Amino acid sequence: MRYTKIPQDTFKKLQLNAGVLVSEFEPDTGTVVESNILGATSGGVNFSATPEYRDDGEDIDNCPKNMKELKKLDSWTAVISGTFLTMDTAQAKSLIAAADVAENKITPRNDLKTTDFDDIWWVGDYSDENGNANGGFMAIHLMNALSTGGFSIQSGDKAKGQFAFEYTAHYSNTSPETVPFEIYIKTGTV
Repeated sequence: MRYTKIPQDTFKKLQLNAGVLVSEFEPDTGTVVESNILGATSGGVNFSATPEYRDDGEDIDNCPKNMKELKKLDSWTAVISGTFLTMDTAQAKSLIAAADVAENKITPRNDLKTTDFDDIWWVGDYSDENGNANGGFMAIHLMNALSTGGFSIQSGDKAKGQFAFEYTAHYSNTSPETVPFEIYIKTGTV
């Protein structure tokens, strides 16, 4: 079986389990503070980063489409989505995005404030060495994330309520050249 093989380092390069969504993460130390966990999820988390390209040669006579020298990357759309099973006022405010919290009441607004945008991290186990001390991790940092999926609940008979979420990373006027997401991959050590 000439082509029925896997790379010898496969188990050192696998992302494992569902990971966790957190408000803060320190990639230098790999530390997740439990109080920064945004909520329990179900069904895993989906992240996608999609580039938006422009072809500066598309309106030039005799120029083939998609000439590499004339291809430009305009921006990225970075989105993380999934389903929360837990909910509190902070999470509800986060999902509504443009809202204010007073004790146990969340009041939606029709205007966005810069404080409605927060960084979000997804962190998951990575590699065959993923213990507590020197474990490997994969982390995705969404900068200036805003809930773009709104607030919804799906309840059911003898079931847990499910709250779908979708957060989109946003560029900032203070540094428009900074792409609003980063990916960290750290292999664990013995």
